[in-house]
Amino acid sequence: MWIWALFDLPVVSSQERKRATRFRNDLLDLGFQMAQYSVYVRHAYSKEKADSYARKVGACVPEYGNVQILFFTDKQYALTQVFHGKKRANNPAEKPNQLTLF
Repeated sequence: MWIWALFDLPVVSSQERKRATRFRNDLLDLGFQMAQYSVYVRHAYSKEKADSYARKVGACVPEYGNVQILFFTDKQYALTQVFHGKKRANNPAEKPNQLTLF
């Protein structure tokens, strides 16, 4: 399952910019990767784990922040089309391999 975090945060004052930067850093610390400036994406191996990440993101949202969390199955995410200018890019990120411990 893929989790997308989409957000709009106020950045008028220096304090608001610091809060927005802190939120983006929190997303990175949770293992999200930036897809676009206000769109971050992360893979989770189950719906329960995806819900756990969503709760953690919700706890990081600054005051007056607008954040939406979207959930996509691996099959739905594979249908994503990416363009860079007029040129179509390769498929979106592949699902990461699970770590095998012996």
